[in-house]
Amino acid sequence: MSVLSRIVEAFAIILGQVISIYCLVIIAAALISWVRPDPYNPIVQILYRLTEPVYALLRRFIRTSFQGVDIAPIIVLLALQFINLSFVRLLMDFAYALGK
Repeated sequence: MSVLSRIVEAFAIILGQVISIYCLVIIAAALISWVRPDPYNPIVQILYRLTEPVYALLRRFIRTSFQGVDIAPIIVLLALQFINLSFVRLLMDFAYALGK
């Protein structure tokens, strides 16, 4: 395998792992939001700072609140899974093609 194919493969693997970790952060933030957490708790603040910018970007384009339920986490999770299953797979296939 060539060096370029290894670099592309490593980038794809790291991107896939970052997406998986961010999905876990979104799930944790959604679960914590159900119990009315203390807003001064450092963990709650970190989760809010990690997820709210993405939600705000999504809310600029589409309405995400229906009858008091915010579906922004679900939409973001679906988008991330789509990216993980398509773009990361394309990068892995590209790395494999470069290595031939």
